[in-house]
Amino acid sequence: MLLEAKNLRVSYGPVKALENASFDVDQGEIVAMIGPNGAGKSTALKAVCGLAEPQAGEVFFQGEKINGLRPDELVKKGLSLVPEGRRLFLTMTVFENLEMGAFITRGDALKDSVEKVLTLFPHLKTRMRQKAGTLSSGEQQMLALGRALMLQPKLLLADEPSLGLSPNYVDLIFEKLTEINKDGTSVLLVEQNAQMALEIAHRAYVFKIGEIFLRDTGKNLLENDEVKKAFLGA
Repeated sequence: MLLEAKNLRVSYGPVKALENASFDVDQGEIVAMIGPNGAGKSTALKAVCGLAEPQAGEVFFQGEKINGLRPDELVKKGLSLVPEGRRLFLTMTVFENLEMGAFITRGDALKDSVEKVLTLFPHLKTRMRQKAGTLSSGEQQMLALGRALMLQPKLLLADEPSLGLSPNYVDLIFEKLTEINKDGTSVLLVEQNAQMALEIAHRAYVFKIGEIFLRDTGKNLLENDEVKKAFLGA
């Protein structure tokens, strides 16, 4: 088991965002989290990567308890986040954004990481000196994914990677997430596009008002009547 979260509870002031949530990711898996807005999916992701402090529960990464570690410490251990909305440095170039993703890497290691990202996203090769703020939304999402991969993480956390993208770019991003996984990186994915998420996920968790109420393989959840009715337009 690569990641294990046990009985997480997270509140924002008097508002409970997550209650008694347990989930895990095995090495080599894509695991999806689906559910309505405000159900706690992104909060679960933030609790894993140190951006939301659980009031209860534990998170383990490769068997080590990681509660309380700073986000930069978690990055060094092999966790990397693609945040919702991409959060690029818009006035910096594509290359500078990638360089920021490899903040502890220099020299040949940095060069090798850049080459790997450009192999995955060859479209970015012609944009390296272009400011990130001038890219299309799809190009920005490619850059956000590339930046998160610069330290070659063991687990990639992706929060709503298809948000605001055209259908062509949605297809591309899910295709690339599958490639990233086949290359050896596990993926924990929060996604509103339930159909696409379940199609690529080995397993998935369905959230409802701060709790997980269904868990199964992606394939089985695609055939689940409740999931079909709530998220797949059936």
